[in-house]
Amino acid sequence: MARNIDEINQAFMVKRKANHVPLSPLSFLKRTSNLYPDKVSVIYGNRKYTWHETYERCVRLASSLKQHGLQKGEVVTVIAANTPEMFECQFAIAMAGGVLNTVNIRLDAETIAYIFEHAEPRILIADNSFSDVISKALSHSDYTDFEIINIIDSQDIGSAEATPVGKYDYEQLIEKGDADFNWQLPDDEWDAICLNYTSGTGGLPKGVVYHHRGAYLMAMGTVPAWQMQMHPTYLYTVPMFHCNGWGHAWMMSLIAGKVICARQLTAKAIFELIKKHKVTHFGGAPIILGMLVNAQKEIQFKPSWPVQAMTAGAPPPAAILQKIEAIGFTVMQVYGLTETYGHVVQCVWQNNWNKLDFEEQAAIKAQQGVQFTHTETVDVLDRETDTPVPADGQTIGEIIIRSNTIMKGYHKNETATEQSLSDGFFRSGDLAVRHQSGYIEIKDRLKDIIISGGENISSVEVENVLYRHKNIAFAAVVAKTDKKWGETPCAFVEMKPNTSATEEEIISFCRQHLAGFKTPKSVIFQEIPKTSTGKIQKYILRQSLQSSE
Repeated sequence: MARNIDEINQAFMVKRKANHVPLSPLSFLKRTSNLYPDKVSVIYGNRKYTWHETYERCVRLASSLKQHGLQKGEVVTVIAANTPEMFECQFAIAMAGGVLNTVNIRLDAETIAYIFEHAEPRILIADNSFSDVISKALSHSDYTDFEIINIIDSQDIGSAEATPVGKYDYEQLIEKGDADFNWQLPDDEWDAICLNYTSGTGGLPKGVVYHHRGAYLMAMGTVPAWQMQMHPTYLYTVPMFHCNGWGHAWMMSLIAGKVICARQLTAKAIFELIKKHKVTHFGGAPIILGMLVNAQKEIQFKPSWPVQAMTAGAPPPAAILQKIEAIGFTVMQVYGLTETYGHVVQCVWQNNWNKLDFEEQAAIKAQQGVQFTHTETVDVLDRETDTPVPADGQTIGEIIIRSNTIMKGYHKNETATEQSLSDGFFRSGDLAVRHQSGYIEIKDRLKDIIISGGENISSVEVENVLYRHKNIAFAAVVAKTDKKWGETPCAFVEMKPNTSATEEEIISFCRQHLAGFKTPKSVIFQEIPKTSTGKIQKYILRQSLQSSE
């Protein structure tokens, strides 16, 4: 009778140092430093480093953090822009056994104070240019028991001239650190590597804990998904405080790429950097794409080489995708959340779609698609029956995910962790349909769906129509209380510079492309509030409606 091979050998075939090494993106950095020491790693203004130099700086920083008392598993909070220091922190803190906590640089002082109290960092590394808000946060916080290390950026006036909030300087730590520091991989790949706080589009942000294994697999999975070659040139338009910059710092260390950093991102700056450095890849929320396509013609630059753009966040309107490709960029739509380390679903392009016209192709590219190689399962379930919805492109359900790149859980929040993970998958809170192709397409957040007269209205569907109007730069649709229908769609629109429209014109335009019950019943013209990662803050718009009712 056949026998179970694992049972036969279980006494001596065990995990050993020889055959089981914890997965961690730290391994990528060491390998690339050895293999491609002279390849350029990071460029920021007039600063340039090679992969050997970046590795040595990370080792020295890790050494100094240990000298400042950092213990295994303790948090190091970083408040910084996309500069080489922020890039180095993606590796050095874990090298010292710590847990990296990057903070959204546009948060208010009260929220930053809350993060200090919740994360309980041992050390704070802070760019001088954010000294004012950090000082206010410290005055609001009951937890200030940490060392403060200042990043002083001589290329930025705000950073160079601000009064430091701490007594230590980042470059001094690099200089004093031991280049031969014997850093170690984690004892267990399940050990925490990062603590990221959700964007807080409503209420207090939750602390999401990542592990080394997920960070490693996110980087590995992105390479084939984006069809990356060795040594690309990547413009870091994604904030590195957001899902660790989608894990692209780790990925670039894997393929020895060249990373272009920039503190301020405008359409002019992005086009100039793409031209100057022959950028091949960049990522960003739809707000970045919108900024580029709406830029003045004299600013826009159409490259003669392939430029790949990865976009995620709010589902991008097909009209924006169509326009960005017209100026020379190939876009791949992805989907993910802070809880999933960033992107876990991608719109994989099928060659037979090349025969479709441009508008049809753009509509497909606006779909979120299918799971990455590092994502085990993505499905759309009926919220009442927990069964998969039919692949009809119409029936709405909730996206659920099972993956090695799902968070360990929410820091100090057992209840929320159990609610999100206890069913054997992660419940996203995003509503979607599945198309006949098998691809999923987001229709809304659970909290953003509009129920009018018993009918579900996708705010995203209405927004996509609004974006087709030639004069609209940004649009958001939320539910407005209605005595007859319960709720009706209310559109907030931000017009392009030097353009205008009336409420009647916008409603009439929508009526040409939407069923009557989906057409906005009111239109409000104003600047649309957004987070620094490009997410539209609909809760602010809802609050403004409630206060006016």
